[in-house]
Amino acid sequence: MDFLKLIFSSLLSALALFLIAKIMGHKQMAQLNFFDYSTGITIGSIAAELATELEAPWKPLSAMVIYGVISVSLSLITSKSHKMRKYINGTPTIIMNNGKLYRKNMKKSKLDLSEFMVMCHQQGFFNLNDIQTAVFEYNGHITILPKSDKRPITPFDMNISPEKETIFTEIIMDGKIIHDNIKRKGLDLIWLEKELNNQGYKNAKEIFLAVCDDKNTVSFYPFN
Repeated sequence: MDFLKLIFSSLLSALALFLIAKIMGHKQMAQLNFFDYSTGITIGSIAAELATELEAPWKPLSAMVIYGVISVSLSLITSKSHKMRKYINGTPTIIMNNGKLYRKNMKKSKLDLSEFMVMCHQQGFFNLNDIQTAVFEYNGHITILPKSDKRPITPFDMNISPEKETIFTEIIMDGKIIHDNIKRKGLDLIWLEKELNNQGYKNAKEIFLAVCDDKNTVSFYPFN
């Protein structure tokens, strides 16, 4: 009987965690602020407790729901109010500008010189003289604006107008044809079979990935 209760509480925990995560929204770790990160850890811990709670599973479940509601509510508040967003999420802080390092701002952001140098290195800046402005964002990452003579050359700088690039559409994945994508592009299986034969393949089962651009040019990546 206890084993069945354990299965039930585990399934309930997984379902509750999934639903709360969907409601809270999808964010990468880099996009999480401190409160989101802490809330996520707390909800995960409560979910683990719920999975083994056999007597009163509603208690940790209620706690999960409350934390989820708080997190969603704060997210709504920050999206509606600029002042509250600044108070809850914090504001970006200028660490370096025009060749000057701001020690007070580094101290305010709890960022030391070693961490700052590592963040610069991670973005490819090994010489601080190449940096015009460095901003420490509220999510813990640093944004760097290079000096104008150190930034990468763009087609605009060279008066070049490159052809517009488009997103490729997957038409075969893991040897299986994605019929919906082919139909969406106004193509059919006869066209796909012809493209396969033209590039020396017998059928889609030989292909690990196939993508097609807006000009219906197909690139095949076979299984190795």
